[in-house]
Amino acid sequence: MQTGTQLRAAVDTATGPAFVSLDRETRAAVDTATAAYHLSRQPQTLRGWACKEDGPLRPVRVHGRLAWPVAELRRVLGVAQ
Repeated sequence: MQTGTQLRAAVDTATGPAFVSLDRETRAAVDTATAAYHLSRQPQTLRGWACKEDGPLRPVRVHGRLAWPVAELRRVLGVAQ
């Protein structure tokens, strides 16, 4: 029997993250995991920025969840729209 860590690792390697590049992103805002991927940060770092309101960009709160505007991600990363 596999432990939870081994099982989780097997699932991650089988499916892998399916992130769309910012230049092809059609959504107005993305979730924390997607924003963290594009910014090369851990999701918890972005949650800290949201809590302390001291990061390079601010999320929009939608029903208690964080949504990170794609336009702001592009601005911070210097990606043309």
